[in-house]
Amino acid sequence: MTHADEFPAAVAVRPLWLVTLADLALLLVGFFVLLQANQKLDREALVQGIRAGFGVASQPVRPDPLPLAAAGMFGFAPGSAQLPSSPRSLLAWAREATRDPRVTLRVTAAVDGSAADVDPSTGSAAVLAADRARAVAAVLAPVADGRLVILTADRPSRRQVVVTLSFTGETM
Repeated sequence: MTHADEFPAAVAVRPLWLVTLADLALLLVGFFVLLQANQKLDREALVQGIRAGFGVASQPVRPDPLPLAAAGMFGFAPGSAQLPSSPRSLLAWAREATRDPRVTLRVTAAVDGSAADVDPSTGSAAVLAADRARAVAAVLAPVADGRLVILTADRPSRRQVVVTLSFTGETM
């Protein structure tokens, strides 16, 4: 008995690249079926079904709005939330921007990170940033018609408040 007799003859198999190509083609077909279903079904129901399939709790998914333009109020005094200048130009910009009902204004305030740029009563930089955002938001509230989001910056920047015009899409 020779060594050649110990091993069975090799069976002809498909080349690995052909199997991989077939897998890719099936994934592509599945993707197009999902796209087609997305056009015919309620998008929210489809998202909830996929989330349920992966065991994720149901919750409405609202994407972050797409930022389009920005304006701001700059030069706040250290430790102060008092507006450093007249908000007339910012208010005019916001009035023009909010003519489209599909947009929101995101008011984001920041502090410079120094020891002097904190709220005098609490010693908190976050409280001061929130106070600055609220001061600008109070000016913009009459023209924003409930489409105003107030945020604080997650890291120190300049003593400023930036107002971002964001496209949120069709209202539900």
